[in-house]
Amino acid sequence: MGEGVRIGRAADVPAGTGRIMEAGGRTLAVFNVDGAFYAIDNECSHRGGPLGDGDLDGTIVMCPWHAWRWDVTTGANVNNPVVKVACHAITEREGSLFVDLGG
Repeated sequence: MGEGVRIGRAADVPAGTGRIMEAGGRTLAVFNVDGAFYAIDNECSHRGGPLGDGDLDGTIVMCPWHAWRWDVTTGANVNNPVVKVACHAITEREGSLFVDLGG
């Protein structure tokens, strides 16, 4: 596993919130759950809503368009866990966030 792509500063994603960030041509939703960071694809698989703009409750984000709920730690839909959005490994080093886009 490589170093990953720098996507921003950890301070830009306060605990209990999500932000939309760009990395390697992809748009990601990055969340801070009590100091642990998670990254999933920003686009809700229902109708493409921006998950990074959704309300975070614990580890669950609610899509702001149609209220579909996703577990930010796994990318799984809360009501139907077989349905998933891509989940990406993210690390914090020296105040910066790095995401592993795979490949």
